[in-house]
Amino acid sequence: MGALVGQADDTIVFDHIQEHPGWHLVDQLFVNRKAQARVLGCHPGEVVQCLAEVLRRGPKPLKEVNGGPCQEKVYLENEIDLSTLPIVRHTEIDPYPYTTGFVVHQDPETGQFNQMYAQCGVLSRGEMVTSFVTSTANQILGKHRIAGTRMPQALVIGCHPAWELAGVYSDPHHEWWELELFESITGEVGQVTRCKTLDLLVPADASLVIEGYLSPTRTAQDGPSPGPTMLFTPAVTQQPVFEVTAVTLRRDPIYRNHAMTPFTDHQEMPRLFHEAILYERLQAQGVKVHDIHIPQGGGSLSVILQLEPAMEGQVTDALLAVLGSSWTNCKMVIAVDPDIDIYDYRDVHYALATRVDPTRHVITIPNARGFRFDPTARPILEASPDTRESRFPSLIGKWGIDATKPVPYRKAERKCFERAWPIDWKSIKLEDFLE
Repeated sequence: MGALVGQADDTIVFDHIQEHPGWHLVDQLFVNRKAQARVLGCHPGEVVQCLAEVLRRGPKPLKEVNGGPCQEKVYLENEIDLSTLPIVRHTEIDPYPYTTGFVVHQDPETGQFNQMYAQCGVLSRGEMVTSFVTSTANQILGKHRIAGTRMPQALVIGCHPAWELAGVYSDPHHEWWELELFESITGEVGQVTRCKTLDLLVPADASLVIEGYLSPTRTAQDGPSPGPTMLFTPAVTQQPVFEVTAVTLRRDPIYRNHAMTPFTDHQEMPRLFHEAILYERLQAQGVKVHDIHIPQGGGSLSVILQLEPAMEGQVTDALLAVLGSSWTNCKMVIAVDPDIDIYDYRDVHYALATRVDPTRHVITIPNARGFRFDPTARPILEASPDTRESRFPSLIGKWGIDATKPVPYRKAERKCFERAWPIDWKSIKLEDFLE
């Protein structure tokens, strides 16, 4: 299944799963701009601008309803058997099948809800191991461990893709929940319902909700399994055991998978709001931004900026702003002109080859914060007893590349960079002449 998903360049649905009759499986809901635009209801070329508008509208209150499609079937205690679910094993060396939906938590002190995308490995009929990857979720887990209390967790799979998109927002957000962006994305009020065995809220339209508690003391092996860089780095960590108390389902459930390799939603989806946030920040600097793309092939480590600089220094400022942003994953930023198609690797490579003098157009920054999934980052072993295993914190060098033409007022230099195109290149389309 994973191999088939990896070869699909658009949304893919499996209607007949031999081992799990009655289930459907879907993947690649955000794999490219076309798929992302389908969720947002916009043109593929307007995805980043549309997401920036979502952020301007901001969070909206959710409506709590009694029950919902996600609770049409309820399994408790001895009825729970995770092996009956079509959970996918992503690579040959993954120790378990892994779910890839989002989990919901609540801060025990403030009552604030929080969402995190986490892979959850199946340990037995009623237990999983949950990979903790965000600082907020780890802070909540830490509070429960200090208190010695079990931490409620609800794993949500197979809901409206706008819930997924809202859930990947990861910039600081005080006093509101990521899922409260649902209405700003869809124009419809987001409906949530209480779990059956927990005091947590989940989308009422979900296909599958797995409820339970994280042990404050028990841990299990997580990994090796691939991260967003499609590498087994870090290879193995110890993560909390998730003790399942209920499984609730729709009558005709759809299992939402996120293939973790090769170039799939696993690279695209978590970066979308980062593109919009960077777009807004660069616009505020006064530079004309056309588009921003965090390409799949960059393994979440690189960003391409499509800019129209009006004066010298603007590109340098833009590169530094992205490299020094709160999103620590990024270690390489490339700035190109509007005539470069940032979704075509040939065009980006062309800009690098013909518009860059490495002695003048490359910025390097040593000893910056690194991404733990980057195998070239150097873990700071002295920082924590857990660093050797988790690779957090780490240090890495970063670089920015100015692959733009000379600015407009340097007309003589700029003329040397005019591209050669066929006559009527922009006005004539091949498809108009095909039978």
